[in-house]
Amino acid sequence: MIIGVPKEVKDHESRVGVTPAGVKALVEAGHKVLVEHDAGALSAMPDDEYQSAGAEIVGSAYDVWRLAEMVVKVKEPVEKEYKNFREGLVLFTYLHLAPLNDLTDALLHSKVTGIAYETVRDRAGTLPLLTPMSEVAGRMSVQVGAAYLEKEHGGRGVLLGGVPGVPPGNVCVIGGGIVGTNAAKIALGMGAKVTLIDLNLNRLRELDDIFGGRIYTVASNSYNIEHAVREADLVIGGVLIPGAAAPKIVTKAMVAKMKKGAVIVDVAIDQGGCIETAHPTTHSNPSYEVNGVVHYCVTNMPAAVPNTSTLALTNATFPCVLKLARLGANAAISEDKGIAEGVNTFNGVLTYGAVAQAQKREWQAVAKLV
Repeated sequence: MIIGVPKEVKDHESRVGVTPAGVKALVEAGHKVLVEHDAGALSAMPDDEYQSAGAEIVGSAYDVWRLAEMVVKVKEPVEKEYKNFREGLVLFTYLHLAPLNDLTDALLHSKVTGIAYETVRDRAGTLPLLTPMSEVAGRMSVQVGAAYLEKEHGGRGVLLGGVPGVPPGNVCVIGGGIVGTNAAKIALGMGAKVTLIDLNLNRLRELDDIFGGRIYTVASNSYNIEHAVREADLVIGGVLIPGAAAPKIVTKAMVAKMKKGAVIVDVAIDQGGCIETAHPTTHSNPSYEVNGVVHYCVTNMPAAVPNTSTLALTNATFPCVLKLARLGANAAISEDKGIAEGVNTFNGVLTYGAVAQAQKREWQAVAKLV
């Protein structure tokens, strides 16, 4: 198979879909890899490393898309990339289609096989390709939030860890999944007072054990959420429903009652956000204020640490890339139920129920189409 690796074009997106190590494994398996010039440069992976691994360096994104049978990216295509879509192309990347009607239309119209990292499942039913970036984003959310609590960024001027004689900052983490657990870990390590809210009581019991009772676990309901965010200096939104639009857990009214200069980091913003006042931002213009509360809602947070993020992501994605290349997309979808779960569009048909529900569209299971 011919695999294409274009340079990411989303604002300040500096990760890359395949590493030189991945190229070497693909070439050794008999495949051809086309890498756009400088695609890995911002992840500290220069062209000469790709060439040494056996890749062909291509001067333009247009040629990578035109010649490749499968394109492996990191982030969902932006509008200027839609012209590269064509029937029969396999696109393997994060798609986050639930809030993106235009991208869904473009994939369906061009009959691209769109396989989304965020909905691929493993045998245990977990989301192995989403996990590493959730780990990165969860950990980053606290260090970003701590920076935005500084006065120069519009924050309250609170040091999360406090100092002797001065209490620490209050961090409210909403969601006890991968993002929330990693956020709690970093916040606790910085010395903050951490409250974690989740709907699943068994998960709260697990987290109480994991953290040795050092975080406050709270059952999720509107009363408890309102109280927790009102007291918080930093709120981390980490609620995920796989492939679907995130539920609005924190309302506008709750935000209006928060402390002036408090900070919200909505990690769920890729799926529309779990804070009602949140809207997507970029690394170029990452924050804004609502009712005096600083909101940081960058949709590709891990791009700020691209070397770590690229390595973590490709560790997880590469076995799927290799299987798709070896078998071809149709055979891989038929053979591997986990990859089949990742298929969001196939030959002009929407194939993921949660996206269909979010966009009020019809859909069919891919198993009926392959």
